[in-house]
Amino acid sequence: GELIPWLPLPEFVVTANRIFKSPAEKAKFNRLRYNVLKVLPYAVFARNRYAQLQRDLAATTKKKDQKELRKSFEKEIKDMFNKEIKNLTITQGGILIKLINRETGSTSYELAKDMKGGFNAFFYQSVARLFGNNLKNKYDPQEDRDIEAIIQSSPYYMYN
Repeated sequence: GELIPWLPLPEFVVTANRIFKSPAEKAKFNRLRYNVLKVLPYAVFARNRYAQLQRDLAATTKKKDQKELRKSFEKEIKDMFNKEIKNLTITQGGILIKLINRETGSTSYELAKDMKGGFNAFFYQSVARLFGNNLKNKYDPQEDRDIEAIIQSSPYYMYN
């Protein structure tokens, strides 16, 4: 006959303090943390905006309207982030490619192909390869466990 209160609590992860083998390894991790936290807002925005675009496209049956939606989506992205994205380093760009795959479930190449067509996606891939990146990179939580740990501990990600 007793009542037991039930309160849902948000999920939290308990982690140990990381021990580094050398100061160089700690500096490398801190640099990775800086890069991940710099590009994480762009990936989260891309996830949210791409999901909105998919909902809008599903509600529209006319090809012309879908094309206009895609163009407005691209224009919005360019207007908001064109300058900031151009100022990213090559390493930050590679991390952004992986995070976009993590957030949207599609590679950057697939998104470019869907939005701009196969020829433009091929062109973007060629430019990315010139700079040492690959738009077809996929995010693997096991391989990129440092990035995953940084994201999970990020206060920005917890609320988005």
